[in-house]
Amino acid sequence: MTDEATRTTWAPHDPAAWRNVPATSTPVDPARVETLLAAEWDRFAATTAGSAAHHARATRSLPLGVPSSFQHWDPHPIAIASAKGAWLRDVDGRPLLDLSMGFGAMLVGHLNPTVVAAVTRALETGTLFVTPSPSATHVAERFQQRFGLDRVRFANSGTEATMYAVRIARAFTGRRGIVKIEGGYHGGYDALAVSVKPGLAEAGPEDAPTPVVPPEVEAGIVHVVPYNDLDRLVAILDAHADEISAVVMEPVLENISIVLPDAGYLASVRAACDAHGVLLVFDEVKTGLTAGHGGASQRLGVTPDLVTLAKSIGGGLPLAAFGGRAEVMATVDDGRMPHFGTYNGNPLVMAAAGAVDEICTEQALADAEAVNTHALRAIDEVIARHDLPAHTVGFGVKGAVTWSTTPVRNYRDYKRTDFGAAELSWLWGVNRGILTPPGLDEQWLVSLVHTESDMTLMVDAFSELAQALRA
Repeated sequence: MTDEATRTTWAPHDPAAWRNVPATSTPVDPARVETLLAAEWDRFAATTAGSAAHHARATRSLPLGVPSSFQHWDPHPIAIASAKGAWLRDVDGRPLLDLSMGFGAMLVGHLNPTVVAAVTRALETGTLFVTPSPSATHVAERFQQRFGLDRVRFANSGTEATMYAVRIARAFTGRRGIVKIEGGYHGGYDALAVSVKPGLAEAGPEDAPTPVVPPEVEAGIVHVVPYNDLDRLVAILDAHADEISAVVMEPVLENISIVLPDAGYLASVRAACDAHGVLLVFDEVKTGLTAGHGGASQRLGVTPDLVTLAKSIGGGLPLAAFGGRAEVMATVDDGRMPHFGTYNGNPLVMAAAGAVDEICTEQALADAEAVNTHALRAIDEVIARHDLPAHTVGFGVKGAVTWSTTPVRNYRDYKRTDFGAAELSWLWGVNRGILTPPGLDEQWLVSLVHTESDMTLMVDAFSELAQALRA
């Protein structure tokens, strides 16, 4: 059963955060994992002929046969024909429970009727004005209130939002360098494309990572530090504060499953930035509303200088935002950091954003969290019953099974997890109609429309996997 004391040592004041590491476990047989994986890949190929045919067609026009490289996996990704609520239907006609939900973009569910109605009304009055509109002002005011921002600007993707946040930090401080977290992902902007899941052969010592810069990237001055390592961050700031404009980080890492901050870590990062005249930027593209009503920064009680948002705020339409302190955002007012964009704040996405803000009440998000917590407890029971070398982690409406017997506190810990078991766990779910994001991170999202019955399907599939591993 769940060890309540273990779970609450992370943040006893806040049930949004969940990490339960069992006291004992027994390793799984790697040969058994490989045997099951081979059988599951055969099953996948036998049941996804339509996706295979679509992939063969798509590779003739799209690199890798996908619109975004992350969507690709061998031998072929699943092609989706339609979606409604918490469910997808693929081109083979199979229903799939969507537990990816666009990494949070579909927090209110596919084709949410309130979002659809709002966007339909906007289609009747105009899709793009390229001039100020009350719809953008209305949403900006709502975001000011919800996220505690003095000023806010809109963009179209998380990459844009984080790019402009870095540009603002550079304009405000007059410095060029940034600090980022090893393993963290912040979109495609060059300065933040350093050390995103780097190979360990290039990444240097664990306590003093070497920045790994892809050959296609023009990064500038970028320092890389481990997550949850305050000493290393302070050492970098002590040595290079005169060149560093900002520390850019996810408050909770969600590019490598879910990695929670140690108690007091984020508050200490805030204090270190203040002591060195460096801005603190929280990338909440993946947390945002999935963390709670006001985002992760409010949930965790640490206020950054700038916040970037996307995914969960747009109801499935391409929307991002960045904002923060009035003094810092004044760089846009006075032209130190010009911000342009034809589609910024366009009426369609503003309509969707207003609807999402209306739907995502504190009670609605709390109800979804309760569904997630129930699923985490059920998975804990499966892990304990079968003595699996794994543990659960959760934050807000997201959850994960991490195949490790110790807490994952940073990227190097993540690299020590059992990726074979993680791949099997993901594929086992896919073959049983449970779709989580492709890759080895095994992170699920409970939207506002998922039910406990839906999540029972995931728990039952995981229980079957546990039985197969111990057969």
